[in-house]
Amino acid sequence: MSTEPASYFQLIDPKALLKLGRLELIARQVVEGFVSGKHRSPYKGFSVEFAEHREYTPGDDLRDLDWRVYARSDRYYIKQYEEETNLRAYVLLDASGSMRYTGDSISKFRYAQFVAATLAHLMLHQQDAVGLVTFDEQMRRYIPPRSRPSHLHVLLEEMEATEPGGETSLSNVLHYVAERIRRRGLVILISDCFDDVDALVSGLHHFRHRKHELILMHVMAREELTFPFRSWTQFRCLEASSARVMLDPASVRDEYLRQVSAFLGQLKRRCGEMEIDYVQLDTSRPYDDALVRYLAFRAAWVKSRRS
Repeated sequence: MSTEPASYFQLIDPKALLKLGRLELIARQVVEGFVSGKHRSPYKGFSVEFAEHREYTPGDDLRDLDWRVYARSDRYYIKQYEEETNLRAYVLLDASGSMRYTGDSISKFRYAQFVAATLAHLMLHQQDAVGLVTFDEQMRRYIPPRSRPSHLHVLLEEMEATEPGGETSLSNVLHYVAERIRRRGLVILISDCFDDVDALVSGLHHFRHRKHELILMHVMAREELTFPFRSWTQFRCLEASSARVMLDPASVRDEYLRQVSAFLGQLKRRCGEMEIDYVQLDTSRPYDDALVRYLAFRAAWVKSRRS
């Protein structure tokens, strides 16, 4: 039997995990889960944080009686608490043709794989349940959330086996997946978001309507953000191989950058309006640094709201 590590474990960088240290991904809103964990549940239990009183009924544990309330009102009330629970997370990984783009660094898809794998490892380490959806113009594969440690192998193997290709139909996929996911939880979309903003926002809103929390990790190459090309260049569409155009970058640079800036600004603003975390990722910068900054910011926000 071979002792060599499986190729898909290349998606997990020990140095990146070391940078993440003790950082955690905590749900900001109420989630539904099965076991006691780190995240707030909509179900009342008797575990962590006081929520409200209810009248005593026969069979209730007398240890949960609030004797101070009884002393004031001469009536028996039970103290109820917000139970904390494990998280159901769904990683939606864009595998459309545009994700194949590779500038001076790694491809957008490879970068997205690293981000997805690292977050999956982090959440499974927290005993949360993690699922995976890969897609291009339609959903390719759906792996339901599981929380057992061995599930990481399943997720990594599927990520590694996935090749980007096909056209983008992001909004249609989002609507389809939103209907399929019944139990509310955390949805992490990792994509270059090449779609009409209004259509994309409509798909994201579908998840919010169903009470999911969302994180949009917007992956773009440095070349897409800065358009550094100087000489006449042939550009081709990675989702339609016959679409090619030869042009002088200087003639379109200003308009291109203006439209990209408007696109990013509009997408970020619309996400903010829906209380969706928007995280812009540049493939020329280390993904682990970006995750550390985001998780640290998120942890501080959650702590401030719970204190």
